[in-house]
Amino acid sequence: MAPITQELALSDYQKGVAAYWRVHTTDPVNEELGKVDGLYHHHYGIGTPDPAVSRAPWAIRNQEIINELHRLETAQADLLLDQFGPIKPEDRLFDGGCGRGGTSIMAHARFGCHVDGMTISEVQADFANQQAVERGIDSHVRFHLHDMLHTGIDDGSISAVWTNETTMYVDVFDLYREFARILRPGGRYVNITGCYNDVLGDKSAAVRTIDSHYLCNVHARSTYFKALAANGLVPVKVVDLTPLTIPYWELRMQSSVRSGIEQPFLSAYRDGSFQYLMIVAERV
Repeated sequence: MAPITQELALSDYQKGVAAYWRVHTTDPVNEELGKVDGLYHHHYGIGTPDPAVSRAPWAIRNQEIINELHRLETAQADLLLDQFGPIKPEDRLFDGGCGRGGTSIMAHARFGCHVDGMTISEVQADFANQQAVERGIDSHVRFHLHDMLHTGIDDGSISAVWTNETTMYVDVFDLYREFARILRPGGRYVNITGCYNDVLGDKSAAVRTIDSHYLCNVHARSTYFKALAANGLVPVKVVDLTPLTIPYWELRMQSSVRSGIEQPFLSAYRDGSFQYLMIVAERV
């Protein structure tokens, strides 16, 4: 993998986001779930929870719920990786806003390929690189303290790119311009994200609460498709994952790792003002 040599220069907003994750890296919702099998995710889950976990004896119920939440988060990452099709060991993938590296590690385990992850959080980058070293995959999987709007990666050198709940921290027109540059023709981009449903108008109160909680700016659904079209990225699949993620949030409400943001997510999903989308696009 070619080195990424550009110097990291963050805006004041990016510095604030990095500081947020410096403080919240050990949040129970990330930390306790990651301890289940050593895969640390910074995204949410999809699927039907096992109803038995909510009926487990009180002494073990919370851990059973945590195990199940982690299974659903891993299922979400598996669904994302399913969208790439055949990936060869010599291919290079890019994880934009990689968090602590869980999906990148899963991608290498599945495909045996090279993966570059990128985050503006030094805590996340250091943690993820240590995970790669401990797993003996650091020759193929590397995490960079860097801005994904200016990756420093060679033109057309990436076979597949993904963003997993990270696009709400950037201008997607700028982001997709960079992704179109680094993707090879025919390469795939997969995005799983929460977005507000602008068919209904502006952001609901619940979506504004989500923005405030995470220091982010949730985009309108239409913004994604405008930004893709402007940069030669053609959608080939769009899936509304909202019905599949609501059970995850309902289960999280029962756990010790609930953070207080669960109800705004559930309210916004249920009233239709917020949607959980998977968008798969190809570089023309």
